Amino acid sequence: MAHYARIENNMVTEVIVADEDYIKTRPESERWIQTSYNTRGNVHNLGGTPLRKNYAGIGYHYDELLDAFIPPRPYPSWDLDGHTGLWHAPQSYPQDGFAHEWDESTQNWVRKD
Repeated sequence: MAHYARIENNMVTEVIVADEDYIKTRPESERWIQTSYNTRGNVHNLGGTPLRKNYAGIGYHYDELLDAFIPPRPYPSWDLDGHTGLWHAPQSYPQDGFAHEWDESTQNWVRKD
């Protein structure tokens, strides 16, 4: 059994666990691409080979050039890291021991109360 993402217009619309034989029986009009539950940020958390940079989620974009599942962009100012397939803020997250949230209007992290 493996995880597969259904792709429509390069967007993930469904993620299932299935045998490869089942996927092969699906109509040719359906596009299914394997994804790895253990892959995030182009790292396999069990030490294996990462697959398509991130585990697919509904609403993720499938980038054919990167062969990657890309999560939705959280803020317009964030940039995509092509190696990890993850979005990064223009400023590094503060390492001061407090929780922060991104403020798009100031382009900075704001400490949560």
